[in-house]
Amino acid sequence: MTATQRILLGLALGALTGIALATWAPGSALAVADAVQPIGKLWLSALQMTVVPLVLSLVVVGANTATDAAASGRIARRAIVVFLLLLSLGAAVAAIAAPALFTLFPRSGSLTAALSATGGHLPASAPIGWSDWLAGIVPTNAIMAAAESAMLPLVVFAMFLGFALTRIAPERRALAIEFFRAIADAMIVIVRWVLLLAPLGVFALILSVCARAGLHMLGALGVYVLVECIVYLIVTALMLVVARVWGREPFARFASAIAPAQVVAASTQSSLASLPAMIESADRRLGYPTAVTSLVLPMAVSLFRLTSPVQYIVSASFIAWAFGIDLGVAQWAAGAALAVVISLGSVGLPGQVTFIATNVPVAQAMGLPIGPLGIMLAVDTLPDTLATLGNVTADLAATSVVAAQSLKDKA
Repeated sequence: MTATQRILLGLALGALTGIALATWAPGSALAVADAVQPIGKLWLSALQMTVVPLVLSLVVVGANTATDAAASGRIARRAIVVFLLLLSLGAAVAAIAAPALFTLFPRSGSLTAALSATGGHLPASAPIGWSDWLAGIVPTNAIMAAAESAMLPLVVFAMFLGFALTRIAPERRALAIEFFRAIADAMIVIVRWVLLLAPLGVFALILSVCARAGLHMLGALGVYVLVECIVYLIVTALMLVVARVWGREPFARFASAIAPAQVVAASTQSSLASLPAMIESADRRLGYPTAVTSLVLPMAVSLFRLTSPVQYIVSASFIAWAFGIDLGVAQWAAGAALAVVISLGSVGLPGQVTFIATNVPVAQAMGLPIGPLGIMLAVDTLPDTLATLGNVTADLAATSVVAAQSLKDKA
């Protein structure tokens, strides 16, 4: 049995137990929920303790990786710009579409009360305004920002540190980058240890929630997966528009050419495994210059994952919907910006490690509770096929844009 299957089994057993208690033994349901709830909180806290050092290290290393890639020539620099623009576009679309979709579904009041018991909390203050948001972007004390889990200022500091390291002596830069890589690797090891207990942690969290909210929690998780799938399809379709408008590719030609790569993506759920098929589509079916495809597509697989910031924003939208929290424009902007930056550093991490290392900072930056994330981790693997399809389509759309610009330069 795989790790994902064990987590889903823990989710199913916990949900069935909680619903059974709520239905046939409501008097005992709250007592059992209170008894198992600390186990879930302890597991979630163990995951959360790695987030600050992991995010700091990933952003520092990611900034250096992007700088090195951009230094390899004009095509690479252009690809980096295209990646950033498309990631920002995906995050913006998700920030608009996901909240609107969630409002279409009714929300149970008992769901909020039950989720609050998982370690979530309602924000103590009203949504921040633009002036406060801008003033808080740059930390006055980076160590204090880390101690307070102020993720956006911490990431800004990490970006400055990462880019500054590219300006020092190569041997010292190499030592510093190896240090941050070692920190990131150590944090990933800790997360993997904690994830070994994920079936137990998810079992305790979902049992305590379902014992209080009954079927409402399962319905809410179904809404979360549905909205995530819909937003993935929206951004995937948007990549066809990008290829048509920016890459100058007719819809029918582009869709037909990328179909084999999408089939591989759907069957493997891996962008890396789809790389040979993507190169085949770009070289032979679309006729892009080999100099472009041989550089841009491997860079895309290494640095660019369109659906990552989309997923972070959808998760934050679900939490806001479940708790009945109204977010301001500044909070959505902070979450989207942080999602784009973190996604560049998290490509290549294992899926469940990525979920914790990325969703926690975005939720915290937006002033949202993080308690529900432990339960959401269990079901987030279900839309993976659509996520991979979106990423492969985006990789080829970005390649079409870079190829169109390169051909324009030669004309």
